[in-house]
This record gives sequence, C-alpha cells and structure tokens, in this order.
Amino acid sequence: MAFAEFGAPVQAQTFYPGDRVSGDHFATRSPTTAVNGMAATAHPLASQVALDILKAGGNAVDAAIAANAAIGLMEPTGNGIGGDIFVIIWDPDTRQVYGVNGAGRSPMGLSYDEVMEIVGEDGSIPAMGAMPVSVPGTVDGWFAMHERFGSMPMDQILAPAISYAENGFPLTETIAYYWDRNMRILDRRFERGEFEEFANAQATYLTEDGDAPREGEVFRNPDLANTYRLIAEGGRDAFYDGPIAQAINDYMQRIGGWISYEDMAAHRSEWVAPLSVNYRGYDVWQLPPQTQGVAALQMLQILEEYDLASMGFMSAEALHLMIEAKRLAFEDRARFYADPDFSNTDLQALISEDYADTRRALISTDAAMESVTHGDPAILESGDTTYLTVADGDGMMVSLIQSNFRGMGSGLVADGTGFMLQNRGELFSLDPDHPNVYAPGKRPFHTIIPAMVTQGDDVFMSFGLMGGSMQPQGHVQIITSVIDFGLNVQEAGDAARWRHDGSTSETDPLGQTAGVGVVRVESGMPQSVRDALRALGHVVEEGDGGFGGYQAILRDAESGVLHGASEMRKDGAAQGY
Repeated sequence: MAFAEFGAPVQAQTFYPGDRVSGDHFATRSPTTAVNGMAATAHPLASQVALDILKAGGNAVDAAIAANAAIGLMEPTGNGIGGDIFVIIWDPDTRQVYGVNGAGRSPMGLSYDEVMEIVGEDGSIPAMGAMPVSVPGTVDGWFAMHERFGSMPMDQILAPAISYAENGFPLTETIAYYWDRNMRILDRRFERGEFEEFANAQATYLTEDGDAPREGEVFRNPDLANTYRLIAEGGRDAFYDGPIAQAINDYMQRIGGWISYEDMAAHRSEWVAPLSVNYRGYDVWQLPPQTQGVAALQMLQILEEYDLASMGFMSAEALHLMIEAKRLAFEDRARFYADPDFSNTDLQALISEDYADTRRALISTDAAMESVTHGDPAILESGDTTYLTVADGDGMMVSLIQSNFRGMGSGLVADGTGFMLQNRGELFSLDPDHPNVYAPGKRPFHTIIPAMVTQGDDVFMSFGLMGGSMQPQGHVQIITSVIDFGLNVQEAGDAARWRHDGSTSETDPLGQTAGVGVVRVESGMPQSVRDALRALGHVVEEGDGGFGGYQAILRDAESGVLHGASEMRKDGAAQGY
C-alpha cells in the first residue's frame, strides 16, 4: 500500500493519556475474556453480528462469514466482495488447521503482449481502472468454508448485513477518515484520466451532497443489499454464474475492460495445506504463496536461535535482529513467491532450519547489512484490507483476512452492484523471467495473510495484522511480544511498532539488490532505542502511518477461556459472551 497517498494519518496531536492500574502503561485496555464465543473485527457492529450468529446456534465459520459481509458494507475502505479472501480454520474435531485460498485470477482475454503494448516497455500495471482487476474471490471463499464447516443456512448468515445495508449504520471515526481521503484521491486520479469510469462509485459511496459520509452519519447501500440478497437466495452461482457475473461482464464491455462472464464462471477457491514452523514450542501457521505468509515463517526460523527474551522487550538488540531477518526474508519474497500453478519453488526448503542457518549467518549483531539479496535459487528450486477472527464455544477458530488491495480498490463499481472491484492485479511483475510475471488466468502475488498458532494438539491463538508489506513483520512482532516477552494479546497489539521499508518488491525485475532501507517507527519507540539502532547502521525515521490493524483471540487450553484483543489504531472491538 502506498501510505503517502492512500490513508496516511493526520498529524499527531498533543495528548494526555490517563494511567492504568494494571497491565503495561501503553495498553489501551484489558483483553476481553469470555467462554462461549468471541469475535474480534475492525468494526464493533460487525463483532456484534458475529456474536448474534453464535448465539443463534451458528459456529465460528458461520459467524466469520456474517461478520465479513457486514465489514464489506461498513469498511469499504479496506475490503468487500469485489476482493479476495484467505482463511485459516482450526477444526476441534480433527484437531487440524485448514486453509482456503480465495484469490481470483487475471482475465483470460488479456495477454501479456497486450499489457506490454498498453503500458510500454518501462511501464507497470496501473493501480486504478480495469487492467488491475482480477476475478473477485471472496464470495466463493465464503461458500467453500460454509460447505465444509458451516452449520447455519446462508440466508440467515447474510441477513444482518442485508439489514444494515438497507436501513443504514453510523460511520465510525477512522473509517470515515479513510473513506473521505480515498474518495478524494480517486476523484483526482479519475480527473487525470487514470481510469475509465467513476460515476458508479460516486453514486455508491458519496452522499447526495457529493461528499463522503462523516463520522456518525448513517450510510445506506441499497445496491449492496440487493447483491447480498441475490447471494443469500441463489448461492455462489448468483455471483459467478448468474446476474452479478452478468452485470460485471456487461460493465466491463461498456468501459473497455477485460473480466468476462466466462472468467467469473470459471472461478473456484482452493483448499490448501497451511505451512508452519515451530517457534519455541509453538507451531505458527501461514498460508503458502502466492501469499507472503512464508516471509513471517522465514523470519521466525532465523530468530529462533537468538535469545530475544534476555535482550528485553523493545531493546535495540532484539529489534536489530528482527529487522535484519525481515530484510533477508523479503528478498526471498520478491524472488520466489508466486502463484504455485506457475512456480516450482520448494516452499519447505524456504522455511527449513538448514536454509535459515545460511541466511542467519549473514547477520551481524554489531552492524546492519549494507546490502541484501535473495538466497541461492539452486537451493530452493528442487521441485487496504480487513482482518477478523472468531472463536466459538466448541473450540473452532477462524482467522480471516479480506481485501480490495490499494485504497478502496480499482475505482470501478459495476452497474447496480454496490461494491468496488479490486485492483490486486497491480502486483503482477512485468519481468518475463519472474515467477510472478503477468499471465492470463493467473493469481497475482498477495500481501494479505491470516495466521494461526497451535501448541501440541490444541489451538493457542488466531490473529492477523493487516497492512500491505507490514503484515509479515507485524506478525513477527506479535509472536515475539506474546511468546518471548510475555505480553498479553491486547498489550502485544498496542505496543509501538516498527516497519522496515526498502526491500526489493515482488514486481521489480530480477537481479535487484536492496540497501539498508528505512526503519519507520511509531512515536512510542523510545529515543534511546532509535539512537542505538542508528549506531548499528540503520536509518530510522518517525512513521508515516501504515503500521497495520490487529485483531486476536487467544484460547487457554485448560480452562477454555478466550482472550480477545482489538487495537487502538482501528475502530474495531473484541467482544465475547
């Protein structure tokens, strides 16, 4: 995500925090605790929707779908059914984790040569308009989850979101801020001729006065209510092989785009086996590429051999090692992560202890690496977002992330549908030798990653941290905060974060070498720590936003008590009963 344009925060203001009598001083509140069920989402009303479904007899999968539908209405700045979805599910009956890759593919009617003819030899896939639109995978992901694990009829699951879309809901503060900002940016880009059509998005997301709705203003989306009702009554076929697919097809033909009815009808989600590494006795699970979850696992494998706990929470020594591990993992991310149907990278090699040893050997505890490149391919080639999590009283947990990618998406809303189409295809490379190079019918590289942690044969924690390239490094900060430094789930989310920028991108041509980059830190990072990192050779700057949005549920295996967290950077809430 380009933070300088899409969603940079307002300037920090002088503030006067109160004092807490328990927990760390930086925690905004205590974790939420419950036994029968819990939901942590980026909107309090969506968390309530999930709890209502649980109380009505649904399970965690039913509740997660209901919450995701509500969030798609209430937080269109980050997600919606025009985007893709990735999910990790803990099933207490089989005591296993299951993964859903709900990513859509590029249009079959747009070839690589046509893309190059349009963008030019030195160009890239644009952020806005029809070219970066890939098939929206979310709805099929819902039905894949539901068919395997759901227990409540889909019309009942979608009923709360339909009601809110018809009757309205009041905007929360942070979402209202991003809503206004993103619509202004889209308007400027449309005026510059960067995409084909904007009237539908304006009619959907602006008020009658032509402004974005403000905090506390009641917003309605009758078109989305009708779309949800079609899905509730006609199932996934209504979206992919029925009136919604036809509406997208007709709209694309009208504006000169490429996604077709046939592209929609051909889409199917994929059940995938999550990958894991054992970090200090805990199995940390991520989905395989084309997501970037493996980067978090690579970082943890590198860090495993260091005694971070003895270095101390928020110490320069510990942060230096995390930053260096991130730099190494992200060079592999840029080189090897791609749609597995088009790539033969050995993923187990990437997260192996032996490979971590070779990468760890490049790290000095005394100074930052001057430059970084990816690992040896001969070793490896043997063969804007919302996050939510829900747990039910039977032990099922769902870790779900869903996104339209940059900003609110492509800027395009098909006639009468009420949702914006994603621009995820911007993340294809145009280097013909790159595994992530654009091709028809291919899934682009994905930044969004859900996470799950198990211990032994039981689930320990379901969590996620949204925000582009922040996600793997944010996941590692959460894991180390909880496991190494003993923070509770709320403290782990509220603590000041760092974000390293400057690694090679997944869209860059091959052969790139990354320099030191920049470590951006939040205002709560102590000055002494910043100075110590600079002394090690890091470039440290005050952050410009983009430190993610976190939700988590931790389950005590002995008592069954659920501990939920939703941080202060978003409008969300962790609620239980």
